[in-house]
Amino acid sequence: MRRSTERILTTHVGSLPRPGELAEMILARENHALDAAAVEALPAAIAAAVAVTVRTQIENGVDVVSDGEMSKIGYATYAKERLSGFKEAPVPEGGGLSIADLDDYPGMAQSSLAGLATATPTCVGEVTYTGRAELQTDMDNFRAALGTEPTVEPFLNAASPGVIALYLPNEHYATPDDYLFALAEAMREEYQAITDAGFILQIDAPDLAMGRHILYTHLDLAGFQRRAAVHVEAINHAVRDIDPDRIRVHLCYGNYQGPHHRDVELRDIIATVLQLRPHGLVLEAANHRHAHEWRVFEDLTVPEDKVIMPGVIDTSSVYVEHPELVADRIVQFASLLGRERVLPATDCGFASFATFLAVDPALAWAKLNALAAGARLATERLWP
Repeated sequence: MRRSTERILTTHVGSLPRPGELAEMILARENHALDAAAVEALPAAIAAAVAVTVRTQIENGVDVVSDGEMSKIGYATYAKERLSGFKEAPVPEGGGLSIADLDDYPGMAQSSLAGLATATPTCVGEVTYTGRAELQTDMDNFRAALGTEPTVEPFLNAASPGVIALYLPNEHYATPDDYLFALAEAMREEYQAITDAGFILQIDAPDLAMGRHILYTHLDLAGFQRRAAVHVEAINHAVRDIDPDRIRVHLCYGNYQGPHHRDVELRDIIATVLQLRPHGLVLEAANHRHAHEWRVFEDLTVPEDKVIMPGVIDTSSVYVEHPELVADRIVQFASLLGRERVLPATDCGFASFATFLAVDPALAWAKLNALAAGARLATERLWP
């Protein structure tokens, strides 16, 4: 992973707004409703969207870029298309999840999760990896968009075993851990292929934080901490043969507009999270519920090999952050961790699901532009 050795570099979490027509085509694919002409047109539409998305990231000053996850219905549920053992399921509006903080305020889920539409099938058989062709197409599209001499560092997203288990229930394996580690072993092939192809791997693992108020609401804090440790173990198992400096892990609390009062505190999970073998850690640090948590690092010894990628842009707010505020947030982390180990990012993806947008696409790009502007200001302060 690149480090900020001469200036503050910038990145984001991965998912970016799909063009409207493409998002509708992907949703139609999810519903098995694509006509023959659309089936034929979809691959070219995805490739074109990746090209535009990569170019727009670079134009807005992003240094470590993704393909925007243009081909995926969702950052986690896409995995059902690349794994065996799952039966068909309908596409429920709102994702079909019970989310504790939204449940506390009846009626809020309907508005907060509007547009979140993705099938969540059940595991009914042995899980194996079958997505080689789909992954190869994603990598080919991304490489073509980057060109022969890219000036930016590319990363590709992949779902963690735990977040797949969060969305896709199990009826086959005898225990939750059997299922979790079967997913880890299957997804290991995707993780390895991404890094073998020369890309940085980002494992999206909101189960390490969001899991507290979705999958494990029945447990007390200590119980959740024990489960989070098992989820960390599953990730470490899956990446055991990959250079840890080629991997970053993103944890979050859910990129939806809600009260988030049930979110677990960073101080209660950070010791567990730091047991991750990967060197990069992407975390929320800009929104109203978590912007104070930079203080966790005041009294914490972070292993020297870790690169912290704090969210300095709130991806679920329509405010476009002022560059001075962005710079303040960056400098705050740099003063605690060292400027070389801070790679500012966004709190979450701007389009975690193809048809689910927390903010208007134009605002997403404006926010990334503000991120780059803030990084320039922070560079002036940190390299006087």
